[in-house]
Amino acid sequence: MISLLRRAVWLLPFMAANALAQPAPQGSEPYQLVRALQAVQDGIANGDTAAHGSHISLIRQIGEKFLAADPAVWSNPRNGQAVVIYLLSGGAPQIVRKLPRDKMNIDERLFNGALAYVEGRQEEARELLKEIKPRTIPSGLGGQVALVQGALFARAEASLAIERLDDARLLLPGTLVEEAALRREILLVGQAEDFDKFEFLTLAYIRHYRNSIYAGDFWQRFSAGLTQSSLALDERRFARISALLEQIDRASRLKLYLVIARAAMVRGRLTVTRLAGERALTLSADASAERERAHFFRGASRVLTDEYDGGLAELKALDRSKLPERDVPLLNATVQLALDVRKPFAGGSAAAADKLPATPARLDLASSTATLARAQKQLGELELLTKDRRP
Repeated sequence: MISLLRRAVWLLPFMAANALAQPAPQGSEPYQLVRALQAVQDGIANGDTAAHGSHISLIRQIGEKFLAADPAVWSNPRNGQAVVIYLLSGGAPQIVRKLPRDKMNIDERLFNGALAYVEGRQEEARELLKEIKPRTIPSGLGGQVALVQGALFARAEASLAIERLDDARLLLPGTLVEEAALRREILLVGQAEDFDKFEFLTLAYIRHYRNSIYAGDFWQRFSAGLTQSSLALDERRFARISALLEQIDRASRLKLYLVIARAAMVRGRLTVTRLAGERALTLSADASAERERAHFFRGASRVLTDEYDGGLAELKALDRSKLPERDVPLLNATVQLALDVRKPFAGGSAAAADKLPATPARLDLASSTATLARAQKQLGELELLTKDRRP
C-alpha cells in the first residue's frame, strides 16, 4: 500500500506545476503521475474542496503526458498498471485507446475489463473481471479493481459484491477507494439485513470520512439501507439505531424517524412505531406537518396497545389537512380498527358488553377474528402506499 505521506511527496511538484498553469514535470513516469492523481482524490475523501475542483484538470494533464510519453516506458509493469488505475479513477478511455497497447506489460483481462467498464459495457466487464482476485495483484491496482467489481456485481451477486468491497477497503485504507467502498457497501449490507456490519460500516465512515465531499451520498445510501429493510424494526436494537441517527442533521433525522415509524406500523411493530414517533415529536416544530405525522404514529401505537383512550384522543385531534395523502387511508383504517375492537362481540348481550373494561390493559385482537381479518386486509392494501424507498 502506498502511504498518504508518500503520495503527498509525489503530489507537491505536480500541484505546483498545476498552480502555475504549466504541464507536469517532463521526467515523470506514468505510475508517478497516477500516484499524484490518487493523492488528490484522497484529499477529496477528506473534504478538500480545492482538490475536488482541480482533479478533472489533473486527469486531463495526465492523459496528455501519457500520449507524449516515450513508448518504451510502457514495458514497465508499473506503468501498465497505472493505465488501468487511471481509467478506473476517471481517466478518458479515448486517451487510453491511443496508447501503444502492444508495448504494455499488463494482463489483458484487466486492461480490456477496465475499458469495458468505463465505456459502459457492463456485461463484458463482468465477464472479464469476475475471476480476478484483487488480493493477488498489487494493492494500488487491486483496490481499484475490487471497487469496480463491487459495483458490477451489486445487483446480480450481492454477496460477491460485498466481498469485493471488503477487499477494496482493506487494500486501500485511508483513500478515496475505501471511502467509495463504504458508500457502496452500506446499502448492500442493509439489504442483506446484517445489522452488526451495517453499524460497523457506518461508524467507520463517521470516524474517517464524515467530511468527505461525497458524505451526502453516503447518508442517502445509509437511509435507503436502513428503511428498505427490517434493520430498524427490531425494538431490541432501537437504541443503537438512534445512536447512529444522532450523527446526521436534525431534518434528516426527523425524516428518517417518520419513515421508520410508518414502516413499523404497517408491519405491526407497534413498539418501534411508538419509539420512532416519540423521537419524531421531539424533533418536529409546533403545528408542522411533521408534528402531525409524529402524533399520528404515536397515537396509532397507543390505541392498538395499552393506551386506548389516550391514543384514540390523539388520533381524533389530528389536523388531517397536514397529513400526506397516502397517510389518510392508513389513519382511517387505524381509527376504524380501534373502534371495531371496542364494539360488543356479535351475539353478546348488552349487559355483557357493559361489563367490558373501559380501557383494556392490552387489546386482544385475536378475540374477534372478523375484526382481525378486516384489519389485516386493510393494512395489506395500504402497504402498497407505504413504500418510502428513500428518504
